[in-house]
Amino acid sequence: MSLKTKTGHCSPPPLEQKVHDEVTVTEEQPEGKCVKKLTLRNGKVEVSAAVETTEIHGSYCNLTIRNSKGDVLLQEMGPGGALNNPPRHFQPIAGGDVKASTTFATPSNEHLYGMGLYQQDIMDLKGCELELAHRNSQASVPFVVSSAGYGFLWNNPAVGRAVFAKNHTSWHAESTRQLDYWVTVGDTPAQIESQYADATGHAPQMPEWGLGFWQCKLRYWNQQQVLDVAHEFKKRNIPLDLLVIDYFHWPKMGDYRFEEEFWPDPKAMFDELHKLGIKVMVSVWPQVSTQSENYEEMRGRNLLVRSERGVDLGNLVEEPNQLYDATNPETRAYVWEKCRKNYAELGADAFWLDEAEPEFNVYDFDNYRYHAGPVLQVGNIYPRDYNRGFYEGQIDMGRNGEIVNLTRCAWVGSQQYGALVWSGDIGSDFLYLRRQITAAIHMGMAGIPWFTTDMGGFVGGDIVSDSFKELLARWCQFSAFLPVMRLHGFRNKDGKVEKITAADGSHRCDSGVDNEPWSFGPEIEHVFRKFIGVREALRPYTRELFQQAHEDGQPIVRGLFYEFPDDEKAADVADEYLFGPDLLVAPVVQLGARCRAVYLPGDETTSWTSLTDGERYSGGQTVVVETPIDVVPVFARNGNGHDLAGLL
Repeated sequence: MSLKTKTGHCSPPPLEQKVHDEVTVTEEQPEGKCVKKLTLRNGKVEVSAAVETTEIHGSYCNLTIRNSKGDVLLQEMGPGGALNNPPRHFQPIAGGDVKASTTFATPSNEHLYGMGLYQQDIMDLKGCELELAHRNSQASVPFVVSSAGYGFLWNNPAVGRAVFAKNHTSWHAESTRQLDYWVTVGDTPAQIESQYADATGHAPQMPEWGLGFWQCKLRYWNQQQVLDVAHEFKKRNIPLDLLVIDYFHWPKMGDYRFEEEFWPDPKAMFDELHKLGIKVMVSVWPQVSTQSENYEEMRGRNLLVRSERGVDLGNLVEEPNQLYDATNPETRAYVWEKCRKNYAELGADAFWLDEAEPEFNVYDFDNYRYHAGPVLQVGNIYPRDYNRGFYEGQIDMGRNGEIVNLTRCAWVGSQQYGALVWSGDIGSDFLYLRRQITAAIHMGMAGIPWFTTDMGGFVGGDIVSDSFKELLARWCQFSAFLPVMRLHGFRNKDGKVEKITAADGSHRCDSGVDNEPWSFGPEIEHVFRKFIGVREALRPYTRELFQQAHEDGQPIVRGLFYEFPDDEKAADVADEYLFGPDLLVAPVVQLGARCRAVYLPGDETTSWTSLTDGERYSGGQTVVVETPIDVVPVFARNGNGHDLAGLL
């Protein structure tokens, strides 16, 4: 049910593709015409290649992709007669690469979803132009699903752009060796997502401790602080599955170990946390400081990213540094060995693979080179290979079935390496909260089902601000219905943060102020307790959703269109979503709002039950519901309430 098309001579990492049906090829040449037509059929997808010879343009080939009904889904734009503008463009670049693009005529009324993480609250991507590059809080995963019944993968890791105009769709690579794309056809979005997972890899099983509440802040900076927070959770009887130790617990970036002054006995710390029933995640960055104990060896062995010109640095956070080259298998093995010895063997259960884009100080993509090639040509594979190194290392340790690593970026196939993607260093305001709804939906449609956000946003949250407290309450409600519920952020109090120094008076990275459920006063602690309780009650249902993601490639967070593709009103709803097939969630995304309108998709045969008051409604209508500070509208489809009635 899929088609893979290439033009060129050098392939990126291949797709793992199942052939669903026998492939048949037919050939025809109409009598009296200078046209030769080849047709290939595979399951529900058909592609015809028409080769025509004209006196003006010579010979050219035009591809048309149809479904089994004969409907045209994608068609390469013709040369346009006197316009002489063929659909495929190749502009030579010194050194052997080309700048390449391809353009398709597409249905003007189609709706498009996927493409990964972009900071915008747009649901239907038709009419958008998107950069094909990673940045902090942007993950380009170039797979798009059309309401016309096809999925299109731009199987090219080059920096570029995608244009979803009303009159055409075009894909552009700044530097590449070929055009390479893959098309799949299905009757439903679910079928398309399943076929895409078969081709690019399935997410593994989510461990049980991924289903509960995760606690994090920027940053717990010493061992005793971590233990004190863990014991306080137990004292207050607040469920906690995982506690995160954030960055700069190391002496220098690239040392990949705890700094002894602040972390005198990490193994004893891990052991104590495990006795409390708490798993532990440790942050890793790809940056290697020029002062790191590993820098000279890594540089001498070509394990670092290289600058093409100027100073050989990638980032200046805290200290000058260069990134390790995750596309190099030797580098992945070297870094994992350090992390295995200094973290995993001491008791670390999971890793926070931060800066996964990777984040350059300035995004001059043409100035860096990986083992796999120039960043302009292959740069978007970095986050996938970054996660791959840790996943394969954990597999070698026998941790299969217990692997989930938090990461800030992803590309095609990242899902198979246990990548839990979060949406980056976003701001603490309601605009960013709205954007995370569409981000979660589009990531799922791009084949990355494991997604989370920094609850409350990452930066800008003042813990004594009433408006921030309200934002945090609303974000907590939203997070309870995400794949992973996780509290994180760089908090301040009246604009001030915590300054850290070593015993010798030297500077260490700042820490934010308290960021635990009880840090914001009794009203907000009540909201946390309530929705952490909801999260616990959701475990059987959430476990089912992760199983669907693992076995069949299904997204956990779904746009309303996913379950109701025939409801045109559901096609562009950007402030609601489905958590799995049965729960409709409508986060409160306006400061001060104490009611909100909710669209209930479907028709009179669909019933929706409010899990707040038990009222039942038929589909296809908008209702207005009350939303006091501790209430989020959640509706159960056809009575499937999953034991949440009375909790919300």
